[in-house]
Amino acid sequence: MGPGSRSQRSLGRDDQPGVDAARRAAREVPSIPRDAEGPVFREPWEAQAFAMTLALHERKMFTWPEWAATLADEIKRAQGAGDPDTGETYYRHWLNALERLVAEKGVTDPATLARYQHAWDHAADRTPHGQPIELRPDDFHDHDERDGGPV
Repeated sequence: MGPGSRSQRSLGRDDQPGVDAARRAAREVPSIPRDAEGPVFREPWEAQAFAMTLALHERKMFTWPEWAATLADEIKRAQGAGDPDTGETYYRHWLNALERLVAEKGVTDPATLARYQHAWDHAADRTPHGQPIELRPDDFHDHDERDGGPV
């Protein structure tokens, strides 16, 4: 990484929970950004999206080939829409693929995902920098009113 760039964080020591699963995922999905220790993440949300994907895979929600195909499709879709494919947006594609699969598998639906995204954005806007973001009922209330839905 160049001067002024954010440092990337890898998964860490071998004795941490989930490290073996993460390394398996890195082998199965070769496009994952990685260093010698395994996958690396620029932001905490990237690691969280990665961990959610591992957890859902371990619960047999989808196979790695199914995941890889969905992720590849999301990347192709983004490239077709003009994504420069510099690696900076990789985990955005990852999250899109995860959202798509959970909707296709009936775990949730796009409307619920959108509702939570708006609630999260609302919660983030009211949370002081450096503090944990916590969802509250009023975070959903604002979204429901804007969409004309029930409050």
